[in-house]
Amino acid sequence: MTEDDIAVHTNRLAREKSPYLLQHQHNPVDWYPWGEEAFARARKENKPIFLSIGYSTCHWCHVMERESFENRATADYLNAHFVCIKVDREERPDVDKIYMTAVQAMTGQGGWPLNCFLTADLKPFYGGTYFPPENMHGRASFIQVLRQIAGLWDTRREHILETATDFHKRLETYAAREPGDLTLSPDLLAGAAILFKREYDPHFGGFGAAPKFPRPSQPAFLLRYGTRTGDHEAVRMVLHTCERMAAGGMYDQLGGGFARYSVDEQWLVPHFEKMLYDNAQLTNLYLDAFLVSGEARHAATARGILQYILRDMTDAGGGFYSAEDADSEGKEGKFYCWTKSELSQLLTTEEFKVAIRYFGVTEGGNFVDHSDPNPLPNQNVLSVADPDLSPAQQETLASARAKMFQNRSRRVRPHLDDKVLASWNGMMLGALARAYAVLGQESYRAAAERNLAFLRGKLWDEKQKTLYHRWRQGERDSVQLLAGYSNLGAGVLDLYEATLEPAHLEFAIVLADAMLAKFYDATHGGFYDSAAGPRELILRCKDDYDGAEPSGNSVAVLALLRLAAMTGRKDYAAAAEKTLRLLAPRLHEVPQAVPHLLIGLDFYLEEPRRAVVAGDPALPETRSLLRAIHGVYQPNKVVLGNRGAVDAFSLALPAKSGPVVYFCTGTACQPPSSDPATIRKLLQ
Repeated sequence: MTEDDIAVHTNRLAREKSPYLLQHQHNPVDWYPWGEEAFARARKENKPIFLSIGYSTCHWCHVMERESFENRATADYLNAHFVCIKVDREERPDVDKIYMTAVQAMTGQGGWPLNCFLTADLKPFYGGTYFPPENMHGRASFIQVLRQIAGLWDTRREHILETATDFHKRLETYAAREPGDLTLSPDLLAGAAILFKREYDPHFGGFGAAPKFPRPSQPAFLLRYGTRTGDHEAVRMVLHTCERMAAGGMYDQLGGGFARYSVDEQWLVPHFEKMLYDNAQLTNLYLDAFLVSGEARHAATARGILQYILRDMTDAGGGFYSAEDADSEGKEGKFYCWTKSELSQLLTTEEFKVAIRYFGVTEGGNFVDHSDPNPLPNQNVLSVADPDLSPAQQETLASARAKMFQNRSRRVRPHLDDKVLASWNGMMLGALARAYAVLGQESYRAAAERNLAFLRGKLWDEKQKTLYHRWRQGERDSVQLLAGYSNLGAGVLDLYEATLEPAHLEFAIVLADAMLAKFYDATHGGFYDSAAGPRELILRCKDDYDGAEPSGNSVAVLALLRLAAMTGRKDYAAAAEKTLRLLAPRLHEVPQAVPHLLIGLDFYLEEPRRAVVAGDPALPETRSLLRAIHGVYQPNKVVLGNRGAVDAFSLALPAKSGPVVYFCTGTACQPPSSDPATIRKLLQ
């Protein structure tokens, strides 16, 4: 495509790789990508910047695009009065974090699409989320907001610039943290567990009111805490939540995998987009639920997630794609929903009877897209409404399910965001490694190894010891993010523990060293979200919020503590401890915001048990011992071999006539065992 073609048919976003930016390449808005070209124009023409942030599978981003960014009159006004910039929040979470923090401080709420107005030096002075095309529900229309801001820019520009400067100083004060003298104690874990249990929904499971997000770090912490302390009520809450989520419409009952959240309290009607990071974390949660309860249904849910990922979300080279949209053919949920009439025509009489009973299908349906002016009628989201089936009925249901899945596969699929992100791939790499360790399915190990080879080949620069963030269609970006290093490092540790391949531990060490060099604040503790240097970032934030994704700081703390226990590297433990002390006020005041950091604190407070497997990791006997170790829920342990970069004490532990396992705390070990039953008993 020539420059003339771009000028006539598209805007500058046509040159980008981000699927989200490419969705906007034909808008009449004169969009720029985030970068110096846009900033220079704003400075030269003395215009404010309109910054719009979203992601390719964001339903309300699509709505605002249809209503406003595809509207010629609105676009003309934007082009005349603003320099317009589009950002993919998944490619640039560091940029998103700065302006989301700003908008939340201004308005008390946040979300996507995120729309923020900046001065030419990138300081925010006004913002919001979705703006409607017309005044409604007490909200000003988008064009009205644009006119007000353009008018103020013309008449009170100096005031806006002063306000933006003052607000930026407040943001800097908020972002600057210094460690205090708060105590890191088990009381913090107990207090957090009490708060989480108060939020529990005894009817439908989950924590908090609708809309319900799975937010896996919270139940993962509560399960960990409840198991270790004997709090059976906490354990029951988590297992019930897992059961209800998997039975709801948020879980794809035909194809596996979870949608991002449920709009209702029952987990019935989802927001249909599927995100890689949710499914990676939920795989781990369901593996934990299986280990704690012994119930096969939790393992089946984990397998269903991974079947979806390996079938629909995997690049030919082994990378994992980012997300699938909620919409297809312009309709939210159209790919997933069914009418009773459709099923009656597709299935035999017996299959139809069993399917509508099991999935809760009704004539009127249970889902209406209220954001659609012409919603589809009688739509049913499938859930497990009546699971009590006889063996014969279960066979009939399996036949019906197979027909439904085959029929659905011929529908127009939702948009696929096929970029590969280091951070989210690290999460899924770790989930696959753990699934292999717990369930013993070789295909999971193969997929994990293949994914790691892909990431090392496409996003890792061995010479510079640098991990880049995004790869798509043969091209990687130039962005480095803490979340990439920390999540990939944690995932590689999971793969090492599952396989005991020394090369994996060595790579985890290289990643940790690079992470400390590029992101760690040695003076105050904590890790910055982005590497030093980029002029275009007005803040270097240390994100600590464990929301839909755990923060880079929380993941880094736990990964470094695990790595310290394996290698004996005291500098890893010291950096983790200093970060915990920096973030201690959050642990004390709002533990609900940092559930993954609580998991790190739990590991920090207890001397980890070290399962040292002495012997050749390639031998079937060694793998049998590893299965026994990973078959017991004991989260505050590390698993390591006696080869490679492990600590000197573990290196010296001898194998006997064959592979054996030593359980050690510090330098004290129990007698070694080669009996899987004994190993399981010792761990329990």
